[in-house]
This record gives sequence, C-alpha cells and structure tokens, in this order.
Amino acid sequence: MHVRVPFGSLLSFFLSQCDVHRRGVYFVSACEKVNRFLSFLNSPQCRKSSWAMERAGIESGTPGNVNTPVPLEQTTAVEASETGKRKNDDTDDKETSGRGKRRRGAGGKKLRPGERYIPPPQKRNPGVSFSQEHFNETSYYFEAGLRKVYPYYFDFKTYCKGRWIGKSLLDVFKNEFRAESIEYYQKAAKEGRIRLNETPVEDLSVVLRNNDHLRNTVHRHEPPVVGRPLEILVDDGEVLVVDKPASIPVHPCGRFRHNTVIFILGKEFGISELHTVHRLDRLTSGVLLFARTLETSKKLDQMVRDRQLEKEYVCRVEGEFPQDEVICEEPILVVSFKIGLCRVDPKGKECRTVFQRLSFNGKTSMVRCLPLTGRTHQIRVHLQYLGFPILNDPVYGSSAWGPHRGKGGLVGKSDEELLQALVEEHRSQENFNMLDIADDCIGIAHKADKNKASEKMDKSAGTAESDKSGESCPVQVDACGSDKKLDCIEAVNDNNTVKDCQNPQPVKSHGNETGANDSSQKTPPDHLCSECKLVRPDPTEKELIMYLHALRYKGPDFEYSTQLPDWAKEDWVEAD
Repeated sequence: MHVRVPFGSLLSFFLSQCDVHRRGVYFVSACEKVNRFLSFLNSPQCRKSSWAMERAGIESGTPGNVNTPVPLEQTTAVEASETGKRKNDDTDDKETSGRGKRRRGAGGKKLRPGERYIPPPQKRNPGVSFSQEHFNETSYYFEAGLRKVYPYYFDFKTYCKGRWIGKSLLDVFKNEFRAESIEYYQKAAKEGRIRLNETPVEDLSVVLRNNDHLRNTVHRHEPPVVGRPLEILVDDGEVLVVDKPASIPVHPCGRFRHNTVIFILGKEFGISELHTVHRLDRLTSGVLLFARTLETSKKLDQMVRDRQLEKEYVCRVEGEFPQDEVICEEPILVVSFKIGLCRVDPKGKECRTVFQRLSFNGKTSMVRCLPLTGRTHQIRVHLQYLGFPILNDPVYGSSAWGPHRGKGGLVGKSDEELLQALVEEHRSQENFNMLDIADDCIGIAHKADKNKASEKMDKSAGTAESDKSGESCPVQVDACGSDKKLDCIEAVNDNNTVKDCQNPQPVKSHGNETGANDSSQKTPPDHLCSECKLVRPDPTEKELIMYLHALRYKGPDFEYSTQLPDWAKEDWVEAD
C-alpha cells in the first residue's frame, strides 16, 4: 500500500525529534530517528494527517502532492489541531499553573463582605519524631522520690472537625473542651491565646468552617510520676529494651507529655525516632521493647501477627488464687476508648490468658500470667472476671463495678453509668492521677475541685492558717472579685514545716538528671491558669504503683527479662 505523506508533516516530525537547548538544537541518534520515523509512517496519526492535508488540497484546488511544500507555520497549526499539542505547551502550562496558584492564594480569590480567608490545610508528616525543640519546652526536678515537671506553655493544635462545621467557637469550647469554664476561654481569647488560622480571635462567636486551624495556648501542669530512673537493658542498634517504672506512660497522652518514656529517653539519653513494638499500661512496670529501625519494626510486627512472641507477667491479686492452672477465654469488649475501659462481653474479641499461682501469703497471691492474645487490659479484666482483681487496681478493683466488683461479668450498670461511677469515685478521692481519663472527660469534676478550693479560700481570706488537709489557701480575692496569685505559695506537710511550692529543691536521683537543677525553665504563675491556684498533695507510692509487672519478653531467637519487684517476693506483706 502506497502512503502519501506531506513534506510539511515529515519536517515537523523531524523537528519534534529534536531536544531544544539554549545553546542550539541537538538531534537524536540516527538509529533512533529512523525507528521513530518508521513507527510514525505506520501510525494512525500519520494516515489521518496525510488524509486531512490531501483533502484540504483538493478543496482548495491544489493537488495533494507529496512533493508540495507546506509552510512551517501551517504545518504546526495543523498538528496542534489534530494532536492537541501546541508549540508553546510548556509556556502555557506554566502560565496556567501560575494563575491557578494565584487563585488559590490569599490575593487571588475575592472575599465577600464578612467572609474569612481559610488557608488550605498543610500535609502532615506522621514520620516526624519528637526533636530537641520539644524536649526543651521544660525540665524535670526530683522531690520526695517523685519526678516532677516545671509548668510550661503549650500549644494545642487541631483542624476543624466535621462535627464542628457551622458551629461557633463558643459552642465548641462549651461542648468539646470542658476542662475549663467558658469564662476562662473568653479571657484567653482576649489575651490572644486562642488563634484561628494563626490570627488571634477575640470573639468566640465566630463560626467555624472546613479546614479552619485552631491553636489554643495553655499553661500546662503535668502530674508527678515515680522518681526511679529508666534502666536500659539492651541497646544493640536494632532494639532498645528498657525496664519501665510504674506510673510513667509510654507515649504522650492525656495530661502527660514530658513525664513519659519517650520524652525521658529523648531528654536524658538522647534517644529518639523509636518504633513501638508493644505498650504497657501507665501503672504497669517491666520490660518495654522498642525497635531502632523500620526494618526491625516490621520484622517484630510480623512475629506478633504470627504469634511468635511470648509475654510473661507477674501480679499480686486479692485472696487465695487456685493452685491449679486457670485458663480464661472470655471475650473482651472496649466500652470507652477515652480511658480504654473494657469488660467481658459476648460481643467482644476473643482472647485467652493462662494463670498459675506462684505463692500465697495468707491475704494475697502472687500469680504468673501468660497472655496468649494482646487485648487492651486483658490480664486485669480476666482477673476481675475470675474474682481475683489485682491488689491495687484503681479501675478493675473499684467498688464502682458493684458489690461483686465485676466478678463473673456481673455489673448491673450501663456503660455510661459505670464510667460516671468511676469518675465520681476518683473525684471524691482526688486521685485522678490513677485514672487514665482525658481532661475533657473529667472537666466537670476538675471544675468542682477548683470551685471547692475557691470556696475554701474565700472562707479563709485574710488569714495565713492552712487547713488540716495539707492544702493551703493559694488565692486571695480582692474587693472586685478578681483572683490574684499570691507571690509565694506555701503548703504544710506532715511535719508542719513550710515548703515553697514554686521553688522546690531538687532531690538527687540515681539516674541522669538532665535539667534537674536548671531553674531557667521555671515559669512564674499564670494569672489565667486554674492549676496555678491549687496546691495538690503529692500522690503516695500506693497511688502510683499497680502490682502488675512485665517480667519477660521472648521471641524465636531472643529473650529479655527484668528482676522481680519487691512486692513480688514471696515473703512480702502489704504495709498498713
């Protein structure tokens, strides 16, 4: 078959095989050029272009001869109309892209009267670890065997959630952020501590829209934890194994940030960018394993999925545990994700725990626990179901579960009633440090505590006498009713001696005390912070330690273990 190809099409084809450069025109290799030319002759594009030009020549009275020259401009125009490509495609694309960016920016879109500009959301990088900038927010000090954190300013940041769209900031703070009163948020807004899209918001009646970015600056107080240092058991470049003390969370959560394993490792040992293999409850102590590299993390994760990892715990439970091996296979259901509250329920996930009694001292039993699955609070929930809760478990040993304390799965309350009963019990005991509840869950209870403290202060205004509970009167009220922070907060301890709560004396620790004696991190009391107006008694060791310990973590070719804690010894007796 004879194919007639216009000379202009051939010329434009060869031009298209050139790589245009500032210094000249460089042709492709001869072989490649021939191959492309042959492919072009057999392509539908070539036949269509040839037929179109021949027809155009017939209609204009000019024969479609293959040897008839065609102007270059005409050829380029024909190609553009047939193939959709233009000579200045690159230029047009850049201009179009530029116009698009200007339209998306603040200067391109015209805002209607009263309309706010909302910048596009920024992409988050979930792989970013905590850095030295985060570690330098504040420092530690040690007092009375506790690790404490100097109060510091912190920005809570979040994008507008779907359920917030169309609601005012006032409604969101009233319904979603209940740790503080509306009066506090109104004062904070007037002082520029609440920002919307990085612009201070003085009027909380502003209506939220999609992609709004909210920033709330708060004066943050962290609860104290046990002052025992972290002990690194293994660090071989692939895994990091530590002996975690009780009361210290693994990750920042709730009211904890610097008093966490991740931050202590970063601040005191310079270790960061760790991959979590498993977690321990805040009140649980023992073996905690991290992966140093992504490859090791994937390898260990696969072992977990293949059930190749064995975990062994020891705990001390109430009563005389049976001598024979006990296997509990009751399914567990999470009833509150805010605190991870769980219970036995037929709708829950399957799980299996093996128990074996190690000793009995007449009141309590030491029990060996082998969780064959990894459900939340699995050991604690199964022991509660069996009627042998862990001796000082603040959740699953609580009377809020009813007269039988959840034995046999008998509760007699709805999930909402159970959660409320737990909150009320811990509020009355003023030991929220034991209950892993987010601030917004216990906001009402905190408000009650703060109001109670203010009432105490009102009654004792003008006196320097402290009450018998050990709490001082930290706020004085002037005639206008405004709160003024005293220059020096004093509290009376058991020995009736006065201690300075704003200038505590660091106590020597056995660990690395990075920042322990650094007074530069101490901040003056914040006039809006309600926590600055309270002096809470230090938690006791009993309130910070639960008798559950991760003793051993074993894989196909490794095994990591710790020493038994004091309460796990056979002759241990609980102090009165």
